[in-house]
Amino acid sequence: MSAIARMPAVFLGHGSPMNALEENAYTRAWAALGQRFPRPKAILMVSAHWMTRGLAVTAMAQPRTIHDFGGFPPALYAVRYPAPGDPALAARVAALLAPLAVAQDQEWGLDHGAWSLLVHMYPQADVPVVQLSLDLSQPAAWHFELGQKLAGLREEGVLLMGSGNVVHNLRRMDARAGAYDWALRFNDAMRTALLQGESDQLVDYRQYGQDAALAVPTPEHFLPLLTVLGSRQAQDRLEILCDGLELGAIGMLSVLLN
Repeated sequence: MSAIARMPAVFLGHGSPMNALEENAYTRAWAALGQRFPRPKAILMVSAHWMTRGLAVTAMAQPRTIHDFGGFPPALYAVRYPAPGDPALAARVAALLAPLAVAQDQEWGLDHGAWSLLVHMYPQADVPVVQLSLDLSQPAAWHFELGQKLAGLREEGVLLMGSGNVVHNLRRMDARAGAYDWALRFNDAMRTALLQGESDQLVDYRQYGQDAALAVPTPEHFLPLLTVLGSRQAQDRLEILCDGLELGAIGMLSVLLN
């Protein structure tokens, strides 16, 4: 029996759902990432788009593809990503996070925060995927600590992924605008903290005042980054996979730990 490959942890800025259909610098980076490492045994995905009170994991054998958006072309709604689930991994996640209660969900599936990335990384949809929800009743530090508790999964061949956006303000999006000053400042501050290994600066991102309030008006797109960072091990090197600000207010900063 071959040895199980230790897997990286990655946070990807997913941006518009249309990235599922498009070829651009971001989607090419995602495709390259899928070819860069041995095929994972499974993926544990923390997406900005599954928010709960209390924790849950998808525990069904065949998760559905969720089109959790509106106003896009019919081709986007036609996308299906029929990756299998992994009930055993869902149970393992619950065991690692005990005594926290983790509901074994049979309803959710794969939202676009997951499949819009995975259609590029693993287009054959042949890697099992389990989603872990965001408990928005809990603070940022709690989500970082989740990553610390889940870090051992990487030694078991599980790819830990976060999907969101470091800068995410839909109300301020403007196709005619360049990146807003506040978006640039916050994105730069987060990149610097990442490269310098200052996780406390990222957990305490609200210290950046008005820049943070505009860049992260609600936390769900930022918290998956913290869970990924929590899984960092002493031997990990941090790499910026891609970066950029789209529509003035959507940050595509993406990070690999390996």
